Amino acid sequence: MPETVKESSESAVETAGRSFFRKRRFWFMLLGLVAVGSFAFWKTGGQRLYPAAAKPGNKPPSLPTPVFVATARKGEMNLYLTGLGAVTPLNSVTVRSRVDGQLMSVHFREGETITKGSLLVIIDPRPFQVLLTQAEGQMARDREQLNNARMDLERYRLLWKQDSIPRQQLESQEALVRQLEGGVKVDQGQLDSAKLQLAYSRITAPITGRVGLRLVDPGNMVHAADPGGLLTIIQTQPMGVLFPLPEDALPQLLAKMKGGHLNVEAFDREMKLKLADGKLATLDNQIDPATGTVKLKALFANRGGELFPNQFVNARLLLEVKKDAVIVPAAGLQRNPQGAFVFVLKADKTVTMRSVKIGIVQGGDASVIQGLAEGEQVVVDGAERLREGSKVEVKDREQSGKKGTKGQGKKGP
Repeated sequence: MPETVKESSESAVETAGRSFFRKRRFWFMLLGLVAVGSFAFWKTGGQRLYPAAAKPGNKPPSLPTPVFVATARKGEMNLYLTGLGAVTPLNSVTVRSRVDGQLMSVHFREGETITKGSLLVIIDPRPFQVLLTQAEGQMARDREQLNNARMDLERYRLLWKQDSIPRQQLESQEALVRQLEGGVKVDQGQLDSAKLQLAYSRITAPITGRVGLRLVDPGNMVHAADPGGLLTIIQTQPMGVLFPLPEDALPQLLAKMKGGHLNVEAFDREMKLKLADGKLATLDNQIDPATGTVKLKALFANRGGELFPNQFVNARLLLEVKKDAVIVPAAGLQRNPQGAFVFVLKADKTVTMRSVKIGIVQGGDASVIQGLAEGEQVVVDGAERLREGSKVEVKDREQSGKKGTKGQGKKGP
């Protein structure tokens, strides 16, 4: 019985071993078939998909790079210096009363333009008229006393020559005349003061300009010490603009100022609307150490009232005009460690790198001093994908814009 059990166990082990080896051989064969099939598919499928790439030394064909180009042109290139400034009137006057009294009448309309010498307001003149009358009466009395003393002095001189009066009496009369002459001068000063006070009761415009809002109404008492005043007058023609520029531009600016007047344009805050044209008048005598800028003043005729006091504007100073300059869009300029360059389109629809020397760059345009000629075409969009000799396809911006518009229309509801 034990021998039978031993034989059964040996046959079971032998059967399990044969089964393990059969499974292992099956998996090896399957992996081999997969490897052979993959290699065959790669060899045959690759040749079908890329027949040119299967040959040694050939590369897949490259498609032209789409680009936009612009033609270099000749024209004037302007160099501007721009600073954010404020409109500042040449004269601004706060009209105050020189005397104390009641405001009787107002002879101007708020916001109107008045001329120099126009009557503005009247302060009650009666107290000053009374003072003037008193001064005139005092003056008349003292003047008659002086005249009488002078006549007596002439008699005393005649009598003294005849040795009829002593010398002391003559000298006393002469002193009396001088005393009365001094009194008359005092009276004249009081009379002039009374006239001046009376004149101050009629306030006139010291300058020609635009009147602001009225600060005091008729019937109120006004005083010479009132801080607010009665009204303000601002000269609007011409109008000044103060704006700063960097100190680095000062040497070139001073050199250009010696050659004549420089034009200045005033734009709104967004630099879209030009408000007025003017001339540079002067510049400050020192540089602000906190900002490193120097202040400039420009004058504008402002005949139409385009500029308003304390208005913020962008002042653009025309520093230089370069004529017959080769101009290209600034978007076409590229830079590398060697300097600036552009991609120039050739006749065979390829591009070449061209080193250039840049002059004035203003807005979206740039002037090329050296390296580019008029009429040559420069890549302005798509240059980041280009290399020396790259094949390109020139696109039309107008057609591209129309296609984009049509596409947007199809997407709409």
